Amino acid sequence: MYIFHVCVYLGIETNPPLRGAIMNTNPYFDQAMAMVQAQAGVKQMTPAEMIAMVKDLAEGLAKLSGSEVAECVCEEAAEGPVVDPKKAIKQNSIICVECGKSFKILGKKHLATHGLTPNEYREKHGYKKGTALVCKSLAKQRKEKMASMRIWEKVESRGKKSTAKPAKAEK
Repeated sequence: MYIFHVCVYLGIETNPPLRGAIMNTNPYFDQAMAMVQAQAGVKQMTPAEMIAMVKDLAEGLAKLSGSEVAECVCEEAAEGPVVDPKKAIKQNSIICVECGKSFKILGKKHLATHGLTPNEYREKHGYKKGTALVCKSLAKQRKEKMASMRIWEKVESRGKKSTAKPAKAEK
């Protein structure tokens, strides 16, 4: 198949009689090759597409692996907050003070990865109890939406109607 030709093009040493024994220094190359083989079995691919896909996958896997290792080291080394809690809530993002990742909404699932609930997170980093763990732009949109709905007027009008009816019934 084309995999042998891809290896030859990439300059990877192969054993021509076996066509399967491929030697490469990149530890993620074998995983990338397996993924490309599976993809090539389902979809027709040109040799150039296979070559590009193998390179991209091998590099991507190496980057992901390196970043995961770096994140683990950073989490173990970091004793205090990564970001100043006062500067963590920005216009278009909120940064997790524990790990430094950026979000629009800092949710329960992410906080659970740090072993915290939203209330514990607020308490630990000095936020007020009612502080929303969302970016400022989203908080503003929510505030405008609630103002446009005018729920408080609907509740008041229901309260007036309910008190007015029993007064008429008594007369």
